[in-house]
Amino acid sequence: MKKPVNLGQKLSLFSEQWKPKIIASYNGNDVMVVKIKGEFTWHSHADTDDFFHVLKGKLKIKLRDGDVELGPGEIYIVPKGVEHCPVAEEEVHLLLVEPAGTPNTGDMATAAKKEYL
Repeated sequence: MKKPVNLGQKLSLFSEQWKPKIIASYNGNDVMVVKIKGEFTWHSHADTDDFFHVLKGKLKIKLRDGDVELGPGEIYIVPKGVEHCPVAEEEVHLLLVEPAGTPNTGDMATAAKKEYL
């Protein structure tokens, strides 16, 4: 990576939702931005925690034992194996970090294909 990455500039390059875009990689992890709106599927990740950093908007992460609500500048890490469901009533912009190849649904068969920006 020779230049700094501007998150706002990267987010301006696409409009589709629920399709993470890889903007950098480090130590075997993908650093991604994504736009979301609506409710995702309930899922878990057996081998990794799930890192959410809200850049814009308000995100609710439904958990079986209670919801977590996040605003801009806040992060939340869902522990591996914990079932969760992200929900955004209005469009939310997120920064995600996870091991390369991790399916966003927890299942390769139903996961969105990640693209590099």
